[in-house]
Amino acid sequence: MPTAVGFWYGVLLFVTLIGALNYQNNLGLLLTFLMISISLVSMHHTWYNLLGLRIQTQAGAPVFCGQMARFVVQLDTERGRTRYDLRIRGSSDVVDKIADSHAQVVMQMATQRRGPLPINEIEVSTRYPLGLFHAWSLVQADAVGLVYPSPAAHAKSPAQMFSIDHNAKGDHGVGADDFVGPRPYRAGDSPRHLDWKALARERGLITKQFGGDQAQRVWLDWAHLPAVDVETRLALLCRQVLDAADQQWVYGLRLPGVIIERNQGDAHRHRCLAALARFQISSESAVLEK
Repeated sequence: MPTAVGFWYGVLLFVTLIGALNYQNNLGLLLTFLMISISLVSMHHTWYNLLGLRIQTQAGAPVFCGQMARFVVQLDTERGRTRYDLRIRGSSDVVDKIADSHAQVVMQMATQRRGPLPINEIEVSTRYPLGLFHAWSLVQADAVGLVYPSPAAHAKSPAQMFSIDHNAKGDHGVGADDFVGPRPYRAGDSPRHLDWKALARERGLITKQFGGDQAQRVWLDWAHLPAVDVETRLALLCRQVLDAADQQWVYGLRLPGVIIERNQGDAHRHRCLAALARFQISSESAVLEK
């Protein structure tokens, strides 16, 4: 398909041809047919630039609803083939050249609802070599991203809503004055617990954790939320998961048909947020995660 430049190039060819025929100018006719030949060769190279191109897709990290989801598109070419000026719809990146290798392009998609975000088709296009023609191809893809619920701006702390096991012992079973181990510094930590020797060695701010510093253990429970609609409840739970993770609490999640046992860490945070994202969307009627 001709581009805007290609269209005006065709108009120029037509005007040149009419003028050369009208004035019986052989040099004008020669120039016109030369330009037509160049355009035909350009059209062939535009099509050939996409022929045999292999495309693989991979979903990026999960995002919250309203953010831009990212997918990584890998373009592979066979040995001995060089390709130029490749574009992916949804990406501002342009692959100028691929030679005996591969290139990766990041494409973005707007998110409007939580849950799995499949990408079914990818459009790859090129205008190589002269920009006169635009060739494109639709490629089937099977990458599936994940969109977390958008967290509420504010939510009551689990400490204000649910019973917390303040008497739960840490995993170490040590006394309040026994040293448990180091952890990254958090705002509000007592200066007495800072590891000044580690700071002097340029290892950053590290807090010494003692037996009395056990993390609070809470349940984030669907049943304890106000009687509001499903999406509002999920937004509140999403905010509480983020807050509990920031405080490094040991927390669990209870949803209708879904139980995630108490734990902590980035992997546990993702499991809880993924359960919120897929709530009442997954085909499974009940899920038990431990």
